[in-house]
Parts: sequence; structure tokens; C-alpha cells
Amino acid sequence: MTQQAIGVVGAGTMGQGIAQVLVQNGFDVQLYDVADEQLERARGSIDKGLGKLVAKEKLSEADKDAAMARLSTSTALDALRDCEVIIEAAPEQPALKEKLFRDLSRLSHDAILASNTSSLSLTRLAAVCEKPERVVGMHFFNPVPVLKLVEVIRAEQTSDATVARIETLTQALGKTAVAIADSPGFAVNRLLVPMINEAAFLLQEGVASAEDIDASMKLGAAHPLGPLALADLIGLDVCLSIMEVLQEGFGDPKYRPCPLLRRMVAAGYLGRKSGRGFHVYAS
Repeated sequence: MTQQAIGVVGAGTMGQGIAQVLVQNGFDVQLYDVADEQLERARGSIDKGLGKLVAKEKLSEADKDAAMARLSTSTALDALRDCEVIIEAAPEQPALKEKLFRDLSRLSHDAILASNTSSLSLTRLAAVCEKPERVVGMHFFNPVPVLKLVEVIRAEQTSDATVARIETLTQALGKTAVAIADSPGFAVNRLLVPMINEAAFLLQEGVASAEDIDASMKLGAAHPLGPLALADLIGLDVCLSIMEVLQEGFGDPKYRPCPLLRRMVAAGYLGRKSGRGFHVYAS
């Protein structure tokens, strides 16, 4: 596919990872966030991530420098005007995402607007846009530079051309696209996050410690990471948000978020990003 300028909205963990993979594979990237400090942190994180590849001899120092040169940052949404594809990786808040998509669709009539949402309705996001056929889901997984899957979610309005374009982009990034219908939680999170939620119930009920729950799934189910450690990596706030989407979307009590999960999010125990979740992490 022709190399092109790609916008990334949101410089958090997922936005950083998406931007790194894009510049690493030759794309010019315009990374947008509302805060200069977050953009500086993102630039440092991307530089560090590419540096690890250099240390492993998977990337040359010259290629690392060239990749960093392809990264631009801005706190002005207008900087994305000329991007042919814009990937939104903002916090998982429906009102925020809808506003962003409404603004982006007015800013760039011809851009494909792809959301990295982990659970929200793409059909709902497309409905606020002037060209809903150009809206699609492009759900990466954390850590983005490592995990190969991208769920490509078709909204009711999404055109075949839009899906094909995003599948081609996914392939250009060395990742595998899997087509998923627009259903709450899509495929992976509909399976994965309820398991995490059930692990939180086990902990709340005193069935086993966090360490033993994680060890049991690693040793008994060959999972590379236990469910509670995985929740800490994803972010407990993100897990809670996904459970709420599943509960609202299906109206099924089996998706009721664990009260312990709610309390931990309320306390600010969000996992690795806050230094404490189901496990405690050194600062």
C-alpha cells in the first residue's frame, strides 16, 4: 500500500503503541493529544520502545532515528486535516469518542476514521459522522508492538472499500486482521474480560489469593499471564468499562461487574499504570 500520513488521536498507552508500530513501518504519523506533557511522555516512550528493538538487533540505530523523524505531535486537532487515515485511541468514554468523531468528520471529509475502541458500538460512532461509510473499528491489543491481532469491526454503515483499506494497512504493519461484527465487546474482550471479572469474584470471595488465582491459570490452562495480572496490564478502569458495556449491551446479569473491581477503580488502584492493582508494582 502507498505510504501515507496517518493520524493517531490520544497519546496514552494504546496511542503510543499504535504510533510506534506505524513509524517503525515507514508511515508518517501525526500524534494528537490535548496535553503537551502527555505528548512528551509518548515521544519518550516510543523512543524507548524503538531503542529496545535496537538492543535486540531487530532495528538499526539509523532506522530508529528515521522512525522517530517520522513522528510529529500536536495539541491542535487541525494538524490531522491532511491525514488519509485517522486512528482514534482516546479514553473509553462514549461521549468523548462521539464528540471526537463528529469533529474529525467535519475536519476531514475524505479520511477513514478508525476507532481503537475495545467495546463500544462502531455503528453508534458512525452515526454522528458526515460520511459514516468511512468509519470502522481497528482494535489493537496491548502491548501493540508485540501482539499481532487487529480486530477489524464493520459498523452497519461501513463500506467494503473502507474495510479493505484497513485490512491492507493492518497487513502493512505486520499484523493479522480478523473480521468481527459490531457486537458489544467484539470477540476477544467478550471472552477475556468476563474471565477477569470472574477472577475478581474469586478474590473477593476469598476462594484464593491473587497470586494463586494467577498461578492456577498459568499452570492449569497454559495462559502466559494470570487473569488478575492481565487486568493490571490492561487497566482496571478499562476492564470495568468493558464489563459495563457488556452488561448494558446484552442486559444479562452474567456480565455484572464485580463489586471489588468497582471499589478498586474508585480507589484509583488501576493496575500497572497507577503502581497498584490486584498486585503492587515498584515505582
